[in-house]
Amino acid sequence: MTNEIQSTLRRTLVMSMLVAAASVTTTPVVAQTFPIKPVELVVLFPAGSAADVTARVLAEQMTKKLGQQIVVVNKPGAGGSIGYKYAQQKPADGYTLVFNSTSISTVFYSGLIPFDYRAFDPIARVTVENPVIAIRANAPWKDLKSMVEDVKKRPGAVSVGNSGIGSHTHISSVAFFKEINADVMHVPFGASQVVTSLLGGQIDAVVSVPSALTSHVSAGTLRIVGSLSSEREPAFPTVPTTAEVGMAYNGEMWRGIASPKGTPPAIVTRLEKALQEAVTSPEFKAQGVKMGFVPAFMPASEFGPLIAKDDVMLGRLIERAGLNIK
Repeated sequence: MTNEIQSTLRRTLVMSMLVAAASVTTTPVVAQTFPIKPVELVVLFPAGSAADVTARVLAEQMTKKLGQQIVVVNKPGAGGSIGYKYAQQKPADGYTLVFNSTSISTVFYSGLIPFDYRAFDPIARVTVENPVIAIRANAPWKDLKSMVEDVKKRPGAVSVGNSGIGSHTHISSVAFFKEINADVMHVPFGASQVVTSLLGGQIDAVVSVPSALTSHVSAGTLRIVGSLSSEREPAFPTVPTTAEVGMAYNGEMWRGIASPKGTPPAIVTRLEKALQEAVTSPEFKAQGVKMGFVPAFMPASEFGPLIAKDDVMLGRLIERAGLNIK
């Protein structure tokens, strides 16, 4: 073997070793320096909405943990699909996060986005919320049973609002009333309009997450008549679940943080740790009491399987409700 060939082989071997070493060390180094600039947190609802307020408290706590600003970017509309499309097209580098929820499945099965939950890497679950049914304080119904009895006597006459086509509250509303064979008129709104429309008398009831209703219940302008869940909603502990009044239905909704598919695992781990500290902080817990959500941290290793399981369940639910157009 000539000296030239030996030299070429040595150079090739050295390059291969350097490439291998780089593949082992690059990700940890990136994770150690991440983040070196502000991180976007995409919120699927408008500024001032319950999801937006919750996200901003979360972002404030994450900023303290990561040492870089977590900037809330509102991309509302179409049940969350606009925000999901925006985030999915961003680089998978950890600098774009999405405040996701079970809506990733509902908007997919409703045909509003061309990709499903697998377009994102799960980072952590942060909260759990139970949809509830609210009516005006002066409504003629005293509870959920009397409301349903009236609905069944007047098919299609009672209007029930939700936060938008394909949203979790839309799917939950349709599925619940279909499950109990009650015919109502479903009215999808933007998240910021639905409660205002109920207060103004344009609709008769809403299916909503608790955080959008707590201030109005405290003010005495709205009443909660039922929680669409298997356990009572902590924000409204005296309100019975649908199961307690013989109308079993579970519409529990989680919220969490995800990033575009392909985000380096070490960066996911870095973000997951910051989220755990943020969710367990006194400030975030206090916001949960105020807004009506339950802080419920779950790591990526458990959050991913939960998303997949719920996706199957929601797909069946949407199909049974006649909303699956895929």
